[in-house]
Amino acid sequence: MDAHPEEMRSAAVVVARDGNGLVALLTSRFPRHGGDFLFLPGGRMEPGEDPETCACRELREEAGVTATSWRPLGAYAITLGATARVHLYLAEGLSLGPQELEPSEADFKLTWWPMADAISAATEGRFLLQGGPLALLLADRTAQA
Repeated sequence: MDAHPEEMRSAAVVVARDGNGLVALLTSRFPRHGGDFLFLPGGRMEPGEDPETCACRELREEAGVTATSWRPLGAYAITLGATARVHLYLAEGLSLGPQELEPSEADFKLTWWPMADAISAATEGRFLLQGGPLALLLADRTAQA
């Protein structure tokens, strides 16, 4: 059963960009939504966890990536009816290791995309959740600043 909006937990989403400008994207099948979709590493905060710690944990677990540099890209309400927020981050200075997937994440496939291609995929509707496209756009904007 889905949580009531006021019971939602905040979450973190990460744009992990390597030294060549490639970003980590995950793909998985979401049958309830009609197929395969792209998404960025991320997930809900554990009780007592701060947003950046959540971002670090989710990046390590879902993508097998650790980072030495973290830049907040903003925090946005998940829904109008909830106080939960999605915290967006840019992670750089990456090191690669093994994914630490939960059984429900077993089909998560990690790929590396040029930023422009990832943004094009977002404009084509290939992301299911809104946090990923917004994080990509904000990360790309910081690279151009």
